[in-house]
Amino acid sequence: MPLPFKEHPLRHALTTELHARTFEPIKAPARVSHLAFICGERGSGRNTEHLIKLLEHFRAPVPESVGQYHVADLGGIRLHWERHTEFVTYTFTEPGPYRHPFGNPVIERLPAEWLAASPGELVSAVSVALESKDMPERSLPELYELFEDNIVIGSEVVGGLGRAWSDLRIHNDGYARILLRNEGLTDAQAGRMVKRVLELNAYRAMTLLALPMARKISRTLDMADRRLAELAAGMVEQPTQTPGQPVESRLLAELTGLAAEIESAAAQTTFRFEASKAYYRVVKQRLEQLRQRRIVGLQTFTEFLDARLAPAVATCESVGSRQRDLAERAARLTALLRARVEVSLQAQNRNLLESMDRRAKLQLRLQETVEGLSVIAIGYYGVGLVGYLLKGLESQGLPINANLGMGIAMPIVVLSAWFFLKRVKKRLMQGHGE
Repeated sequence: MPLPFKEHPLRHALTTELHARTFEPIKAPARVSHLAFICGERGSGRNTEHLIKLLEHFRAPVPESVGQYHVADLGGIRLHWERHTEFVTYTFTEPGPYRHPFGNPVIERLPAEWLAASPGELVSAVSVALESKDMPERSLPELYELFEDNIVIGSEVVGGLGRAWSDLRIHNDGYARILLRNEGLTDAQAGRMVKRVLELNAYRAMTLLALPMARKISRTLDMADRRLAELAAGMVEQPTQTPGQPVESRLLAELTGLAAEIESAAAQTTFRFEASKAYYRVVKQRLEQLRQRRIVGLQTFTEFLDARLAPAVATCESVGSRQRDLAERAARLTALLRARVEVSLQAQNRNLLESMDRRAKLQLRLQETVEGLSVIAIGYYGVGLVGYLLKGLESQGLPINANLGMGIAMPIVVLSAWFFLKRVKKRLMQGHGE
């Protein structure tokens, strides 16, 4: 019967998410094979198709849609498939007694062609043996023999109700080995213990994915640091020059290119470094959930992983911080150089404006000089014309003194020419302003 309320569209999805990381109860003795493939978010469709092919091979029910996890019975083998952000995991559990904890692992019962076609890249492969408390306890020499004489780490887990041993190495068969012993766990507790141990190993591997990248990019950052220092020294030693000169242009081009290289390196590594920190937090959480107690003579899982994972994560954080610092330094130097270019441009523009102002004043003076000469020339020719007129009238017998008339006409003609030129100049200036 539907509820008489308006539901949030994500209500059921959020409730389902609480059970997305479920576990399978396991009855000891049992053996488990665990695979983790890194494939990224784009490979989710291929992973689902690969899972369905396995279900079809064993004639197990195929769901209409596959969510974050799926559990199936493959005829005596329990499959637990789980999708994570960057990787998917396959856990195959086979209950019942066995001859050798790590001989003939469960995964050998799967079709070889299906295993070969697995999408993504294998990042973790583990064989787990879960012993019951009724089975004889193993001595330390027997443990070393099981792990091919490697250094064994181990501890009591779940408050002493279980024990766990491993060397966290990849053996000749391609699998890491983990031996667990049930000293009083219920089947549900045993299932949680197995799941936490497997997740611990998978997230440990995902945490370390960033370390090779950090080491590689660190060499690139060393070269970038030296080049940045050289460019900064070149900016100090190089006197301020006008823009466009080769040295300043070269500095700006090299600095811009270097800043682009640093940003490119950061774009390639930022996600991986952040993911490494997130996976490391999950590893520490799983270690706390195991509730370990020391077994005399053995290093605990927490001690072993802290001694190796903590420096790796610190290296990644250091490289990431160094990338950010170099990017900021490159940005500051670029800003300083651009400011220097702008100052040089402003100085050049100021000098150009001053030069233009001097030329304008000189042109004005020349123009005024030409205007004065023009007035004199016009006045000279105008007085000459008046003189010709007066001399002609005087030769006709009129009582006129031509020389006196020319003297009287001279200021009138000069002033008229001066006013005429001023009026023409004013009209030209008004027309230019419009």
